[in-house]
Formats: sequence, C-alpha cells, structure tokens
Amino acid sequence: MTATTRPDAATAAGPAATSPRRARWRAPLGFALGALLLFAVAPAVLSDFRLSLLAKYLCFAIVAIGISLAWGRGGMLTLGQGLFFGLGGYAMAMHLKLADAGPGQLPDFMLLYGDSDTLPWWWAPFASPAVALAGVVLLPAALAVLIGYFVFRRRVRGAYFAILSQALAFAFSLLLIGQQATTGGTNGLTNFQGFFGYSLLDPVNKRMIYFLIAGVLLGLMALTRQIFLSRYGELLVAVRDSEERVRFLGYDPTLVKLFAYVYSAVMAGMAGALFVPAVGIISPALIGVVPSIEFLIGAAIGGRASLPGAALGAIAVAWAQTTLSEEFPAGWTYFQALLFIVVVAFLPGGLASLGRLLPRRPRLRSRRAPGADPEPEPDPREAPARSGPATAAASSSTTTAKEAGA
Repeated sequence: MTATTRPDAATAAGPAATSPRRARWRAPLGFALGALLLFAVAPAVLSDFRLSLLAKYLCFAIVAIGISLAWGRGGMLTLGQGLFFGLGGYAMAMHLKLADAGPGQLPDFMLLYGDSDTLPWWWAPFASPAVALAGVVLLPAALAVLIGYFVFRRRVRGAYFAILSQALAFAFSLLLIGQQATTGGTNGLTNFQGFFGYSLLDPVNKRMIYFLIAGVLLGLMALTRQIFLSRYGELLVAVRDSEERVRFLGYDPTLVKLFAYVYSAVMAGMAGALFVPAVGIISPALIGVVPSIEFLIGAAIGGRASLPGAALGAIAVAWAQTTLSEEFPAGWTYFQALLFIVVVAFLPGGLASLGRLLPRRPRLRSRRAPGADPEPEPDPREAPARSGPATAAASSSTTTAKEAGA
C-alpha cells in the first residue's frame, strides 16, 4: 500500500513543488540575463555613440527604480525627482570642473561670467574627490529628510504631495538659472575633460563609464529587490493601503515613508552624478519639471510596482524620445502624453502586468491513492499562518467589521 501511494503523492505534489523552484530561480536568471545583455551583447553590437546613449538611458533607469519603491510600493507620487537628480549631478560636475581647472584656478565659465577672482566658498570643498562623492549621496539625502519629515508629519499626501515636490524642482531650476556667475545659468556646467584622473576624450574610458553605470544599476536593483521582500517592504505596503491602522498597531508611518522617500532621492542623486561624465553636461533644463515628469512616465509605462518593468520602461521612453523626436519633433510630446494616458487608464500596472491578462492553464487536480482519506476542508474562520504588518492590518480591518456587524 505504501509503494502504491508514493507515486501518487509525488504526482500530487509535483506542480506545487516545481512552482517555488521556478520562483526561486527566476530572479537570479533575470539578473544573469540582464548582466549578459549589458556587459556582453550591448558593447559588442553598439557603436561608441549608441553605447553612450545607452549609458544615459541607464541613468534614467536608476531613477525609475527609486520611483518604483516610493510610488509603486509606498504610494508617494514623486513628481520632483529632478531636484535630487540635479543635486547629485551638480555635485559631481563641480568637482570635475575644479579638477579640470587645476589647483587655485577658477573654472572656465567663471572667467567669462564671474565678477570676482576668488572661488565661492561653497565651491571649495568639492575640489576633494571624497567630498564630492559624499555630496552626491548626502546632499539629496539631507534635503529629502528635511522635506519628507515635515511633509509626512503633517500627513500631506496624494495630489498635494505631488504638487509640492514638483514646485520644489521648479524652484531649484530657477535658482540655478539666476546664479549664472556661479552655476553657469541656463547653459549649466559642461565641457568636462577628465573623470577622476581619466580622460573623457578616450573612447576606452567612455566605455568604462558605461560599465560602471551598468554595474551600479544592477547592484541597486538587487538591493531594492531585497527591500521589496523584507519586512520593511511589507510594512511600506501596509502604510500605503491603510496608514491609520498601521499607526494603531504601533508603527510610525512617517518614518516608514521617510525611508522610502530618502532612498529614492539618493538613487536619483547617484543617477545624476553618473549622468554627468556619461553625457558631458548638467543644466537646469535637465532637472526641472519636465524631466521630473518624464522620469515618472517611464516608471508608469513600464510598471511602477515592478523593478524590471520600471527600469525597462524608463529606457524605452528615453530611447523613443531620442529616436522619434528626430523624425517627429512636433508630435512626439503628444504621442508621449497619449501613451501615458492609455497606460494609466487601461493598464494601471504598466506593461509589466501584460502577463496577467493572458489566459492561464487550469491547475491539475491531485490524484489520490485508492482508499486514502480525503483532505480536510479548510476552515474559513482560520486565518493563514502569516505574520506581518500588512496581514495584521487586514486582520484588524476584518475584526472591526465583524464587531460592527454584531
């Protein structure tokens, strides 16, 4: 009897057993495929010019990954990522300009527009590479903490939070435009010659910058995925769905949302810093309201709740903007807006959710051995054996509803 039941038990457990295995290997295979495409296929088939364009698109993908955490998981509509992108970009650009000028010398644009022979005091620390790299991370993080703490403590969210973040990005771009003598004004900072001792005029070094950006993208994607799967990721979703109930459970939603907001700001700052040597320019036109909206559109079209979807959506939108705007300079903006409206209206999960619309095969019923006892029916009153803030919030909601009905 035992020999008869073993094959049937294995057959019954087959589909259920293979599913976790596939899920366990899906992420490593995805990262391996991404690394193969970025580090082997793209450099082999693309020219130096196209590879530099891909490096630019990968910087936008880094911003989209941060948006995926803050907006896709946290529900915070971040329309001002250009602010943090610009902070990281200008911190890196200031160091590169000082390094090109040499010790004790002024950057070239200050000789043209400046009215003083001395370097501004807030420029001087960025002559150090360590200070510049620290500023790329700490400046966006400090500003995000300052903004996020007061905004989330006052429980500002939804459209009000989106408008506030967008207004801050617009104000920052206006500030840069008005300080032409120290920031380059509308022209921004450009014409960089070197990057930490390596010449940017050498195509080999430009390829190394591309590899650096690709490695940072994959590393940050892996780190963000771990945050998604952690207990904090579950808590962030619970705050998004039922903030008041999470507060009643003893958690502070302000700190939960603040971490996601600061994390996305740091990722935007790192993307801006990598954008500078890859493209060779940083200006107010790249960090204002329009770029902030484009960051969001890329994440929304690809799928804001999916890390690969958000990254691929940002790359696809940036590529389409570069190629289609050359052919249709007047109509590309309308096409981009129409694409965003269609995705939000009919596919809220983005292109990453297209797989859910496909018909699924019916699950095969397990075959049981003759004479075996039937499986007991699950008691609907018993909750699944899971623990976590999201489950606790849902259980609290169900209990409250039962008490109200009683």
